[in-house]
Amino acid sequence: MHPPESGGALASVKNESKTGEERMSEQKRARVVGVGAANVDVHGRSRKSIVMRDSNPGYMATSVGGVTRNILENLARQGVPVALLSAVGDDLYGEKIVRDSKLAGIDMSRLLQKQGAVSSSYIAILDEKGDMLLGMSDMRIIEDLPTAYLDENAGLLKSADAIVCDACLPIDLLDHLVSEAANGTSVLIDPVSTAYARQMEPIAGKFYAMKPNVMELSILSGLPTETETEIERACEALLTRGVRRIAVSRGEKGCYYADAEGNRLFRSLRPVLQMVNATGAGDAFLAGFTHALVDGLPVEEMLDYALASGITAIQSMTTINPDMSDARVKENITRYRL
Repeated sequence: MHPPESGGALASVKNESKTGEERMSEQKRARVVGVGAANVDVHGRSRKSIVMRDSNPGYMATSVGGVTRNILENLARQGVPVALLSAVGDDLYGEKIVRDSKLAGIDMSRLLQKQGAVSSSYIAILDEKGDMLLGMSDMRIIEDLPTAYLDENAGLLKSADAIVCDACLPIDLLDHLVSEAANGTSVLIDPVSTAYARQMEPIAGKFYAMKPNVMELSILSGLPTETETEIERACEALLTRGVRRIAVSRGEKGCYYADAEGNRLFRSLRPVLQMVNATGAGDAFLAGFTHALVDGLPVEEMLDYALASGITAIQSMTTINPDMSDARVKENITRYRL
């Protein structure tokens, strides 16, 4: 459900009065709560042109990932207090997810651990330029999250300035989150892929904001998105359905933004000449977008912060750049602004 609009700040959109006790605990409060995937990522980048159906020499890197968890880690590294609602198994991957996420600054105290279950994992194969050729995931554990789990954490969700989630969650859980469990807190979603976008399409209009890429936008709107004019029309269709803010990621072309307040603009920074790894750019973009939104930045500054967060991400071999920070993002805004 969407609270009424009020300027650019998402925090002010909630329009909730805080008690003295709540104000005293403000420093510990999670400003952004994530609901979604947490997994171990394995990335392989070829040293030379990929030869299909053969073994290719390359570089391998393992890190903790998951779309929502990645968004939260980027936010935490930018200085935003965050908490994660997700599930892991009682296996080595689950232990790594919890340990590394805590070290990154994510509150994992509400995490659901399932005995005998297999934790989520994801593998990405990159070409010699860093572009992804293939990705494969095992997200079965997150597909079984019960709606009661969200109800048990209703207080955490209600107290946040914003909730971020991903479409890897089953549609009944997403619907429950946005319709009931969020209890007035604005929900932002990453569609993740065309397959997951197709799954969430029936309830797309219930989300406050979303960050699709061009292909996901086409699925969600039911319209072609090959030209800039078509992208604009597709966003209008989603705004008509109830979405309040849409930021369409367009790779090196930047993004297109549209909202219910009448803002419409294409925005970009200068292209990065040396890209190390493109897989974390979308997660970092949505993290930067969310950070700027809850801080109430004007639209142009909000989009620059989101784009610069994405640039910061692709300057590292791992999905999350260990050098991600508010200061680094602002440096990239200055360096790459047109």
